[in-house]
Amino acid sequence: MCKEIDDVLYDTAASTIDKKFTYGKPGDPDGYEETLYLTSDGRYFIYTNGGIASKYPTENITPIAREDVKKWMMSR
Repeated sequence: MCKEIDDVLYDTAASTIDKKFTYGKPGDPDGYEETLYLTSDGRYFIYTNGGIASKYPTENITPIAREDVKKWMMSR
């Protein structure tokens, strides 16, 4: 997935997965994934996607500041 946010292009295919959290089983309508990515220029973003009844029923990309990454991971 690609998404431009504030003139910055975030692309899951061109970035590296840093950490991935999966909740539920594959195909579970309540299940979802949260994946932390790192771009080649050092920006972090979170890709989210899930089942139709999950908190992420559509895929999305959300930038996250470097200083907030550890807090985000610890809250999972």
